[in-house]
Amino acid sequence: MDGTATSEYDSTSLFGRPLFNDPKARALSRVGVVDIGSNSVRLVVFDGAARSPAYFYNEKLMCALGAGMSDTGRLNPQGRDRALQALKRFHALAEGMNLPPLTVVATAAVREAEDGPEFREDVLRETGLRIWVIGGEEEARLSAQGVLLGWPGSYGLVCDIGGSSMELAEISEGRVGRRISSNLGPLKLRDVKGGYKGRDAHIKEVMAKLAEHMGAQRDRLFLVGGSWRAIARIDMYRRGYPLHVLHEYRMNRKSVSQTVKFIKSSDLEELRQACGVSSARMELVPYASEVLKRLVQTFSPKDIAISSYGIREGLLYEQMPQELRDRDPLIEACRFAEAKDARLPGFGKKLFKFVMPLFSRSDAARMRLIKAACLLHDVSWRAHPDYRAETCFDNATRANLGGLKHSERVFLGLALLHRYKNKREGTRFEDLEELLSETATQEAEVLGKALRFGAMLWMSDASADGTALEWKPRKKLLRLKLTKASVPLYGEVAQARLQSLAASLGAEVDVKILR
Repeated sequence: MDGTATSEYDSTSLFGRPLFNDPKARALSRVGVVDIGSNSVRLVVFDGAARSPAYFYNEKLMCALGAGMSDTGRLNPQGRDRALQALKRFHALAEGMNLPPLTVVATAAVREAEDGPEFREDVLRETGLRIWVIGGEEEARLSAQGVLLGWPGSYGLVCDIGGSSMELAEISEGRVGRRISSNLGPLKLRDVKGGYKGRDAHIKEVMAKLAEHMGAQRDRLFLVGGSWRAIARIDMYRRGYPLHVLHEYRMNRKSVSQTVKFIKSSDLEELRQACGVSSARMELVPYASEVLKRLVQTFSPKDIAISSYGIREGLLYEQMPQELRDRDPLIEACRFAEAKDARLPGFGKKLFKFVMPLFSRSDAARMRLIKAACLLHDVSWRAHPDYRAETCFDNATRANLGGLKHSERVFLGLALLHRYKNKREGTRFEDLEELLSETATQEAEVLGKALRFGAMLWMSDASADGTALEWKPRKKLLRLKLTKASVPLYGEVAQARLQSLAASLGAEVDVKILR
């Protein structure tokens, strides 16, 4: 609450007409995508045209289509049968959901296998699904677009690891730049001769060529793919990290090095069970960890972020109009939630204006979270009153929301917790408080209590004109200006909530009735 707000957030322009009301966006309200990888086959059905879409349906089958291809040049026969059965099921599910035609893409295994064309013909004949085989650079581009779905305007290096390949793509200012594909997928590394030394030499040689093509990449490294997510789970377990949300989980070079050593020295079955990783995935983790170690050594990123968004989200991003791509994924998702679930859709905009005097010196990043909290303040009203605060906190900290760092998730969750509850002792926040600074914790409490008070006072448009908060930080004075029409709303409960807000600010209260 100490900086200067930007003009973008002083205005209410970002509370304009929600883009998902546009027919072009509504056409994307439910989209089904199938990704046939070298290790898994997955169906994802995205629901909602907000910039941060919800996962209506998500199912994966580990098929290992690419297993053994280094020796045979053909798809794994058992994996091929499993994949065909999975695709039959996915086609039937899509018909049951009345979806538009599924978009089906295949990557390295089908792309490189001798019998890849034959497999595609079998699928078309058995299911009517047409498989689009994409090249390595196109795979890199789509994965990078998936990252942009969650981090618009982000910059850095995107690394997507599959079963048979690993792709790199450069992103800057919301665009995909240089990209390249390699054979550093763990299924292929498993077949490299010479054991660890042979793999290490091979990885080092290939990585040097990748670095020569991509050039210096000292910004953020975004990791996409199931093997990277499994390693992140292990890193969380090793560190005792309290928030088990993979998207936007951060690591650094030191933690990667420590976790690679931890994997090498651990009993993999015990580690698998402790971290909730599947057996098929865990088999590949040691090979992927060797690649990650060399990747980080080669490119020396400033930090490392896990992205749960990849090629499937990139395919959705491909279908979005540019106007939708340019929107903030967090704000659009919150607006969508308010329109769908709040008792008074549109009230979040009024609440934002009401609480703004308390945060007029905040920077743009904090204003964005304040805006999100205002939009979400009432979407959990159907929860039982005894659990409403916890429900709000859980929704914010664990929901599928793009464009949120873990500390920002906890800030948003704590603000919404205080929307329904004065005290946070004994809540789930206590397990996560290490992720927030003392200052941020205080700001979240003030925001939540301001929402709690404002929600009582602003139930009528007729009483809103002129009713406002004034905050004098140097004098520690919190003033409430009431119109004559709004005076009846300022009852005993509202007065108690204003006093609670003032206590969090260490302020005195002054109530002024406007003539």
